[in-house]
Amino acid sequence: MTGVECGRYVVDARDGRVGRVMGREGPYVQLRPPGGGREWDCPPDSVRAAMPREELRGRVAELNQASRLP
Repeated sequence: MTGVECGRYVVDARDGRVGRVMGREGPYVQLRPPGGGREWDCPPDSVRAAMPREELRGRVAELNQASRLP
C-alpha cells in the first residue's frame, strides 16, 4: 500500500493486527495499536486499509482507553 497517511487505521497483513499509522521510519510504516501501546514497524507492502469493522473496533478500543484516564 503506497501513500499511507498518518492517523489512518490499517492492518498488518502479516499477522492481522489493526494499527494506527504514526509515521514512517526508513523503509517501514510505524503502527501503534488502538488504545495505545508499543509501536511496531511494518513493511509498506504488508499494510492494507482497515475494513470498516476493523476501523470501528480500533476506534472503540481508543474510546475505551480514553474513558479510563483520570
